[in-house]
Parts: sequence; C-alpha cells; structure tokens
Amino acid sequence: MTTVRVETEISFDKLLKAVEQLSQNDLEQLMNQVLALQARHKAPSLPKDESDLMLKISQGLPSETRKRLGKLVARRQEEKLTPEEHQELLRLTDLLEKSDAERMKHISELARIRGVSIEVLMEELGISQCAHA
Repeated sequence: MTTVRVETEISFDKLLKAVEQLSQNDLEQLMNQVLALQARHKAPSLPKDESDLMLKISQGLPSETRKRLGKLVARRQEEKLTPEEHQELLRLTDLLEKSDAERMKHISELARIRGVSIEVLMEELGISQCAHA
C-alpha cells in the first residue's frame, strides 16, 4: 500500500493533494472505503433497503485482487505476459466485470427507489464511470 505523508491538521485542499499521490489501485481502494464510510454515516437516516444497497455498492474486489490485476495489465502492456499470466488476467478481468455488473445492478435499483436516473445517483455518490483495466 502506498504511504502518503500528511500533517496532523490538514486542510481539504492538502488532503486532496495527498490523495493525488495514490496509485490507481490505491485510489480505487480508498474510494471503496470512502463509499462504505459514507454508507455507514447515512445508514441511520436511510431506509433499510437503501442502506443495504449502499453497502453493496461500496463493496469491490479485494485489494490484493485489484493489485494483481494491475500488475498483470502492466505486464500485458509491456508485452511480457506468460501464457499462465494471460489466463489469470482473463479470469481476473471476468471477475472484475462480474463485480462491476453486480454493482451496477445495485446502483440501478437504488436509483429506481430514489426516483432518479443512474447518472444523477452516481454523481450524488461520487462514482465515476471510468473503466478499470
């Protein structure tokens, strides 16, 4: 995991600059944890079905799986993948796609409950539509 040096008291801007130092994998892990934290903060004021969906939305692949996927993608870009690594990359990519599809299903359901579009809900939750690998 990346270590970021911060002061004891830190402004929002300095915190954001510290977050900018994170790798893509660490940033995604942080976002998942921030979304989970946001869900826990909102949970007492949300109906149970919305709270359950928020928790499901905030879940992602385990950090180690994301790190391994990132390493395999980097090796693919360097054209250094072994046949075994290629198979592992395909398996992990499939796992990520299934996880993302499940997450979108929960986002869609929460948007339906709240009576907003998926795009509006994602904006409200701070979720981007960027590709992972």
